[in-house]
Amino acid sequence: MNLFGKVTRASLYFAVAFGTAFAHAAENMPGGPAVNQLNFAPPATKIMQEIHWLHWMMLVICAVIFIGVFGVMFYSILKHRKSLGHKSASFHESTTVEIIWTVVPLLIVIGMALPATKTVVAMKDTTNSDITIKTTGYQWKWGYDYIKGEGEGINFISTLATSREAINNLAPKSDTYLMEVDNEMVVPVGKKIRLITTANDVIHAWTIPAFGVKQDAIPGFVRDTWFRADKIGTFRGQCSELCGAEHAFMPIVVRVVSQEDYTAWVAEKKKAMGAGGDDPSKVYTLEEQKERGAKVYAANCAACHQPNGKGAGAFPALDGSKVVNGPKAGQFNILLNGKNAMPKWGGVLSDADIAAVITYTRNSWGNKTGEVIQTQEIMTAHGGK
Repeated sequence: MNLFGKVTRASLYFAVAFGTAFAHAAENMPGGPAVNQLNFAPPATKIMQEIHWLHWMMLVICAVIFIGVFGVMFYSILKHRKSLGHKSASFHESTTVEIIWTVVPLLIVIGMALPATKTVVAMKDTTNSDITIKTTGYQWKWGYDYIKGEGEGINFISTLATSREAINNLAPKSDTYLMEVDNEMVVPVGKKIRLITTANDVIHAWTIPAFGVKQDAIPGFVRDTWFRADKIGTFRGQCSELCGAEHAFMPIVVRVVSQEDYTAWVAEKKKAMGAGGDDPSKVYTLEEQKERGAKVYAANCAACHQPNGKGAGAFPALDGSKVVNGPKAGQFNILLNGKNAMPKWGGVLSDADIAAVITYTRNSWGNKTGEVIQTQEIMTAHGGK
């Protein structure tokens, strides 16, 4: 094959590869942003519809003012320039002009403020809600507690489901890359959902663009907002405050279902929670705790300490760690109460999960303590009964 043929063939391969990569990258995200999206997310609530309308109304007003002001300015510059023989006028104080440039902008501002104020007030009206959900931000996941209405008593942690292999470019990326979770918030369509937000460590922000909701979650404070989804579907968002090293890996997914499906989900969730209740007096074997601990570690710890336990940056290696291989009390204290960049896991993970993940770290990689941590030990460590 001559040089021209080789170049042509290489170019063809490149074009095919580039086209394939572009086609994959050009897929819309279900419930998330679309390719080449210029406008806000398609509205799924009445509030977001009003935000859309306000956005375009104000954009049009600003565009008209821009065109009017600069049109007159450039017209004056071009048509009344000195080179055409024009001379500047000399006059002072025009009461009419001063009234016009005061009254007209005032009327424009009032015309913009009235509908905007109406929408903002509606956004803050959380009364007469059907379901109340407490949302707690953690580094870097969300905790949901259904505290009022159908589903009361349900609680779970929602964590990024994208694999570390995909994040590190070692596995294919899905069309919901970094916007998928292991436990979605589920709500019924057409019901008013009051959302109470707070945080366990630093400031987070719970945001779903399609709902028109963005509410800060602040440690030590309780804030609230609400939404009422008008259509069934899955809607995605992300933490909208810079909350730490893994900020980009803290997605929010809300699945809106019919009332019948929601009732079925509540029943199934409560059944699973009841069946999953841990007996604190049960004694587990090393293999049982390692198997459970591996899952807890992958979901909550691997992002910082790495799947191989080697650590990264501010997060120390667990493989060969003096804390992990030292007295149990030291590791108990760090997991339960946090330390430096390490968040507090007491009250976030169950005592059984903490016991399992400690067992896993003390008996994985190069760590071979042979110790099996039981749930009762964790309960005793933080004064539980």
